Amino acid sequence: MSEIYITLEGKKEKEERLEYLKNVRRPEVLEKLKAAREYGDLSENSEYDAARAEQGRMETEIKMIEDTLRLAKIVKSTSSETVRVGSTVKVLDKEMDEEIEYKIVGSIESDPDKGYVSNESPIGKALMGKKKGDKVQITTPMGDSYEVEVLSIS
Repeated sequence: MSEIYITLEGKKEKEERLEYLKNVRRPEVLEKLKAAREYGDLSENSEYDAARAEQGRMETEIKMIEDTLRLAKIVKSTSSETVRVGSTVKVLDKEMDEEIEYKIVGSIESDPDKGYVSNESPIGKALMGKKKGDKVQITTPMGDSYEVEVLSIS
């Protein structure tokens, strides 16, 4: 199993989500279960079945977050000469003549819509260890490739 990385910001988000699930959602779901039990026969009680399924999903998420927080290696977002987990990297896509900014994060924080790319993704793997001015060939899972130039690392 590869190491799990999380930034300080990601750790804070996970802790907030865990607190919400335990202190807000769990009591709500337990109340739903209690109300559904009052309908009587549990063998044909769809409200009860739905509440139990919701409870299962929520408890699974709680366990996953707790495991992540226990096992993950915290990376600090500090300036560096080379790209690493926690770095924010600005690149120039040569083909599109467009500047793009990525934050390199662990796989559990990956969110491409926000520009957060995993260190295990094709983009993240290609950029890891690179320096300002390096030209990097990125190959997509579909086999296409394109070149970017590292403009800055913070």
